[in-house]
Amino acid sequence: MMPKKLWIWNLVLMFLPLVITLMILPHLPNQIPAHYGFDGQVDRGGSKYETLIVPLLAVITGGILLLVAKFAGKAEDGGQNNRRVTLLGSIIALLVFNAMTLYFLYTDMAPENLAARRTSVCQMAKTARCEVVPVDMGMAGTPVPGVVPRRIAAGTADFTQGPAMTRAEALQAIAAGIALVQAQKRSGVQLLATGEMGIGNTTTSSAVASVLLRRPPAALTGRGAGLSDEGLQRKIAAIERGIAVNSPAAADPLGVLAALGGFDIAGLCGVFLGGALESIPIVMDGFISGVAALCAVRLCPAAAKAVFASHASSEPGAQLVLEALGKKALITADFHLGEGTGAVASLPLWDMAMAVYNGCYSFTEGGIAPYTPQC
Repeated sequence: MMPKKLWIWNLVLMFLPLVITLMILPHLPNQIPAHYGFDGQVDRGGSKYETLIVPLLAVITGGILLLVAKFAGKAEDGGQNNRRVTLLGSIIALLVFNAMTLYFLYTDMAPENLAARRTSVCQMAKTARCEVVPVDMGMAGTPVPGVVPRRIAAGTADFTQGPAMTRAEALQAIAAGIALVQAQKRSGVQLLATGEMGIGNTTTSSAVASVLLRRPPAALTGRGAGLSDEGLQRKIAAIERGIAVNSPAAADPLGVLAALGGFDIAGLCGVFLGGALESIPIVMDGFISGVAALCAVRLCPAAAKAVFASHASSEPGAQLVLEALGKKALITADFHLGEGTGAVASLPLWDMAMAVYNGCYSFTEGGIAPYTPQC
C-alpha cells in the first residue's frame, strides 16, 4: 500500500497548479487570444476558463484515477510486496575446530555485505520482491549499522565443555524471534522467509537434530561449508562429545536448544512460534532453519501450521527433519548456500500458486465435465 505521506504529496502536486491558476485567474482577460502551444501548434484560444481550467481539471482527474488504480493493484496482488526474509546471525563457539579466527574474519564481512545488500540472497530478493532484514542474535565485534541489534551475547559457549547457553538465554533468544515477527506484522508484512548467516551452525543443527530425532550424529551430519573427510570426522566427534557432556533429553526441547544450539537457531525457533501466534506464514530455508522449526513444533505442536518448507537441502539431516515435521519441499536442487536463498527461491512458486488459485476457472466454469478417476 502506498505510504500515507506519499499519497499526500501526490495530491498536493496535482492540485497545486489549479490553486495557482485560480489565484491569477482574476487578473487575466476574459478571452485568451490565439497563440502557439508547447507542441508548436497554433492554439485557437477562447475563454480563460475553457483554455486554462478545463485542461487542468482533466489532468488532475487523470492523476487521481492513476493513484486509485495503483492502490487497487497493490490490494489485488494479495500483499506480495509485503514480505521479508529475516537472516539471523550468531557465532558458535566450537574451539575443537580451530575455526574461530576464520569465523571472526568472516563475521566482520558478512553483516556489512548483507546490510549493503550485496550478497546472493539480496540479489534474489530483489527479483522475488522481498526485503532482506539481517538480525544480530549473537555476533562478535562491533554492531553493524543496518543490522537489527538483538544480540544475546557475543557468541555461545563451547558445547563440548558444557551448555552452549543458559536456559534463560535460550528463552531470551526465542522471545526476540517472536518479537521480530510481531514488529514485522505491525509494519504490514504478510509473509516471512527465514535464513541465517555464519560458520559452525550446521554443527549445532546436527547436534540438536540428533537428540530430538534420536538418531546418531553420523546419520545427520554433513560437510557444511565443505569439510574434508578428516574434518567431517572431527565434526561428528565434537557433536558426540557435546551430547555426552550435556546429556540433553529429547523430551526437553528447550534444554536441548540451550545445551547444543546457537542463538540463531533459538531466534529462528521464536520466529516460527511468532508466525503461529500472529498468523503469519513462515517459509523455512534449509537444514538450520528446519531444525529451528522442529524445536518450535516440539515446544508447541500448534506452531506447525505456520511452517512452510521451501527446499530439500543437501545436508544429510535435512530430509529427516522434513519428515519429522511432516512437510514436503517445493524445490530439490541440492542447495547448501544458506542466507535464506532456498526460501527466497521458492517465493515465485508461491506467487504462481496463488495466481492460479485466485484467477483460474473451475471445470464447471470452463464447461468441462468433472474428472472421474479411471480404473
